[in-house]
Amino acid sequence: MLYCQYNFMIVLDWKIVSKTIINMKLNYFRKTILSIALSSSAVAAVHAQTMDEMWDSRSSDKEHANIQWFKDAKFGMFIHWGLYAKLAGEWKGKRYYGSGEWIMNQARIPVAEYKGVAQTFNPVKFNAEDWAQLAKDAGIKYMVITAKHHDGFAMYDSKVSDFDIVDATPYKKDPMKALAAANAKRGVHFGFYYSQFQDWYEPNGGRNTWDFEESKKDYQKYYKEKAIPQLKELLTNYGPLGIVWFDTPGGMTKAQTQAFVDELRVLQPKSLFSSRVGQGLGDYKDFGDSEVPATPIKGPWESIYTHNDSWGYIKHDMNFKTPAEIIRLLANVASKGGNLMLNVGPDGEGNIPEYSAKFLRETGKWLNKYGESIYSSTYGLIPAQPWGVSTSKPGKQYLHVLYRPENGKLLVPGFKGKVSKVYTLTNQKNLVWKKTGDDVWIELPEFDKDAANTVFVMEYLGKVADYDLSVPVTVSSQFKENQVEATFAKLKGNAKINSLTYSHYYGDWKHTICVTGMKDRTDEAEFSVRVTEPGDFKITLEYSCSPESAKQEGSMNVNNQEFLFRTLRTSEFDNKAPLPFIKHTIATTTFAKAGVYQINIKPLQNGVELFKLKSVHIDPVK
Repeated sequence: MLYCQYNFMIVLDWKIVSKTIINMKLNYFRKTILSIALSSSAVAAVHAQTMDEMWDSRSSDKEHANIQWFKDAKFGMFIHWGLYAKLAGEWKGKRYYGSGEWIMNQARIPVAEYKGVAQTFNPVKFNAEDWAQLAKDAGIKYMVITAKHHDGFAMYDSKVSDFDIVDATPYKKDPMKALAAANAKRGVHFGFYYSQFQDWYEPNGGRNTWDFEESKKDYQKYYKEKAIPQLKELLTNYGPLGIVWFDTPGGMTKAQTQAFVDELRVLQPKSLFSSRVGQGLGDYKDFGDSEVPATPIKGPWESIYTHNDSWGYIKHDMNFKTPAEIIRLLANVASKGGNLMLNVGPDGEGNIPEYSAKFLRETGKWLNKYGESIYSSTYGLIPAQPWGVSTSKPGKQYLHVLYRPENGKLLVPGFKGKVSKVYTLTNQKNLVWKKTGDDVWIELPEFDKDAANTVFVMEYLGKVADYDLSVPVTVSSQFKENQVEATFAKLKGNAKINSLTYSHYYGDWKHTICVTGMKDRTDEAEFSVRVTEPGDFKITLEYSCSPESAKQEGSMNVNNQEFLFRTLRTSEFDNKAPLPFIKHTIATTTFAKAGVYQINIKPLQNGVELFKLKSVHIDPVK
C-alpha cells in the first residue's frame, strides 16, 4: 500500500505540494507525505462544495462501459502477499510494526540481501481453491492481489524479470494462474495490484535511495523495460481481469500517463483501472488507506481497509477487526455509496491468518441474511442517525440499525416520501409505524441489542429528496452517545471544513473531517440538532489542539446559555507528533422540551486557530 516513513503531521497548501511533487518527478503522488491537511484552495466548506466534488480529480468523469458490476459488488477482498510475508515483520532481530510489505524500505535492506530472501520463500501451503472459496463464503464479489508490490518482486511467472516466484524461489510455480482460475470458477471477479512507479529492486525504479542515487534514475527507462512489459504480461496471460489496481503513480506527465493507459486498455478494454493510475485517469475513485468520506459520494468509488494493522503479513500483529466491526464498516461505506475492499495478508507459507478466515466467514453469514441491503444498493437518503445508517434501492430505504433505541421507537426524520410499508428484512414481518409530518416513527420488534447490524426495510412511493445535510442532527436520550460530526457545521468567517490525514505509527493511516481556521471572534461553527425528548445532557467537544493554540478561551452557546471554556493541549510538539484528539466536556445542560436547537462555537479572542474540531458529543445523563 501507499505509505510514508515520516511520523509527524504537516499542514500544507495542496497547490504548493503538487508543484513540489511534480518537480520531484512524483506527479500526482498525493500521499508521499504522512499527514496533509487540505487547505481551502482544495477543500471549501461542505455547504459550498459537495464531498463528491472534493474528490472528482481522483478519477475520470467518463463512466466506463463495464462499471456496473463494480457499482453492484460493494464488497471486495484485497490480498497483500510477497517476499515480505516470509520476513513476517522481522529483520536481523528487530521487529517492525504497521506495514509489513514496507519492511525492505523501513529496514533499508540492500537489494542483494533482499534478493536472498527469495531463496527461502516456499509457500507450499498455498491453496488457490481454498482462498477463492473463502472469498465466496464471505460474500466477496471481487478479489485483487499483489502481482508486484514496491519491493519489485513478481508473484507470477514473469519473462521480463527473473526476480519472480518461479525463477527466484524454490516454489517454482505460478500461484496467480491457479488463483485466477479458482475465482473464475466461482464467479468472483479477479484483478491484480501493480506498483507501477515504486520499485526498490530496480536502479531506475522509484523510491530506493539507499542503493541507488536519485539523480541517476531514468524513470522512463524503467517504465519501458519493466513496468509496462510486466503489466502487458498480466493483462495477456491470466484471462479476463475485472480490475488492474495501480499504486503510487509518478515519473510521468499527464500525456505520458494517458499513453500508458491507452496502451494497456487495448489488451483488456473491459478491465477497470483504479484511480491510482494517476492524473485523474482511473475508472473509479479510490480513497486513501482506511478512509471513508463523511457524506455520500456520487459515482463509483472504493474504500480500502486492512483486517488488522498491516497489509502484508506480520506475525506479531494480532489486532483483527471483529465480524461486527467488519459488518458495520461495510454498512457505513455502502451508506455513502461506495465499495469496501478489505485486505488480508497471508503468511510466508501461504496460509491466510486464522482470524481473517474465521471473521470473514462470519461476515458472509450476515450477508446471507442481509445482503439485499448491501449488494446493488446506492447511498442512503437519510443522514446518519444515532441508531445507524441507511442504503437505498428504488422505492426502498434499508435501515441498518447498529444501536437499538432503548424504548424501541425508531425515528426516521425529514423523510418526504409516501411510506407504504415497513418490515423486517429477514422474514418480511410488517411493523407498526406512523408518519407525523416528515417524521416516520417505527415500533421495532425485540432483537439482540448487541447484534452487529439488524436491517429493516421502509418502502415508499414518489420521489424523495437527495441526502440533505441541512436536516438537524438527531439527539436522543434513547442512545448512550449522540455524535455530531464536523461535516454538519455551518460556517462563518475563516472557518473551513478540511479533510485531515494523520498517523500514530508507521502505516496507521487515519482520516477525519474537521472544522479548522477558527481564529477570530467573527469565526463560528454552528450545528443544528434536534432533541427528541427533554432531559439532561453533557456536551463534549472532540478536538485536536497544538501547544500554540492551547489555553485560549472559547465560547459555546446552546439552549439560550453561554458556556466558556479554555482549550487543552493535545500534542507536545506542534507538527512533530501525530494528530491526537481529546474529548473535552464543556457543559451539562437541560433541554426542557423536544425541539431544534443551535450550538454555536467560536473563539473569544482574535489570534491563532482555536482548535481542529472533529465532533460534538451530546450524551444523556442517566
